[in-house]
Amino acid sequence: MPHNNLHIKKWLLPISWLYGFVVFIRNKMFECKILKQKEYDVPVICVGNITVGGTGKTPHTEYLIELLQSDYRIAVLSRGYKRKSKGFVLAQKGSTVDEIGDEPYQIKSKYPNILVAVDGERQRGIENLLALPKNEKPNVILLDDAFQHRYVKPSFTILLTDYNRLMTRDKLLPAGRLREPVHYAEKANIIIVTKCPDGITPLDLRLLAKDIQAYPYQDLFYTSFRYGALMPVFTENEEELSLKKLQNKDVLLVAGIANPRPFFKKVKRYIKKAETLQYSDHYQFTPKDISDMKSSLKSMGDKEKVIIVTEKDAARFRSMSNLDEEVKSILYYLPIRVSFVNEEEKKLFNNKIIDHVRENS
Repeated sequence: MPHNNLHIKKWLLPISWLYGFVVFIRNKMFECKILKQKEYDVPVICVGNITVGGTGKTPHTEYLIELLQSDYRIAVLSRGYKRKSKGFVLAQKGSTVDEIGDEPYQIKSKYPNILVAVDGERQRGIENLLALPKNEKPNVILLDDAFQHRYVKPSFTILLTDYNRLMTRDKLLPAGRLREPVHYAEKANIIIVTKCPDGITPLDLRLLAKDIQAYPYQDLFYTSFRYGALMPVFTENEEELSLKKLQNKDVLLVAGIANPRPFFKKVKRYIKKAETLQYSDHYQFTPKDISDMKSSLKSMGDKEKVIIVTEKDAARFRSMSNLDEEVKSILYYLPIRVSFVNEEEKKLFNNKIIDHVRENS
């Protein structure tokens, strides 16, 4: 079973109770139809969580894209966290991180043939997507990080919880990291425990299932991340770089994500020593940060230099204007993919998603 990495601030529990009361009133207003939810006549699949911090929403959204894109026109709708634009924006080939946010930028870069849009008001975003010409409008809409966005009623909901920070062991903000009480997990059709470690045993899975206590109508799945070879952030770099070739290089690891520990741990398996620079989630890198990175590399030694970043950070580096050519030439990212712990469960999950889309199209 996972270590409990949560640090509950017990002195803040009274504020958490007040926060929980506000959330309760808001949700009751939806249940009593004082605040209105809206449904749509296309499959709308929500991928979200009830905690602050990374649970792997973007890789799981990408998994759904790859599962469905050959048979359906896919649209991903996000709020575009930390973007500088306002309202509804439909991503284009030349859209920047400032216009659409880092996660939508990453998705549009990897899957240029799907629709990617951002809008803080999800109803408006969906209606704008469905107003596109008939040959362009989506057959399936994936809502990124919309579990708390009650104004839209998804046709299907996937709830993620981090193996290392299970929602069932957490407390409400600000004492813990829950955005709403854990019993609201009842809204989900599927719960996925993400970031499971290698070598997890059937006994571990049974204990996790006992901890999560999914309802009879819910399916519980377990996933982990698989890392590929290092890829150049800029196409003018050389081809991909094997992790095993890092032994004779000076390596600087840079991360601006919620939980960089798995990323750092993965790369450090292949090298004796690496310097790390850690920034806040969705961090926008500045020229000073680039200068700090070059100083860190210079102090390490005389070997060939490499900077390794996360896939999400790579999107932000690509959007930087006037990025140092020296840094560009040594900048790589570590791609991640979702992998189901059990192959039979992967087939079951795939079939549930495909059946839902087919039946609701």
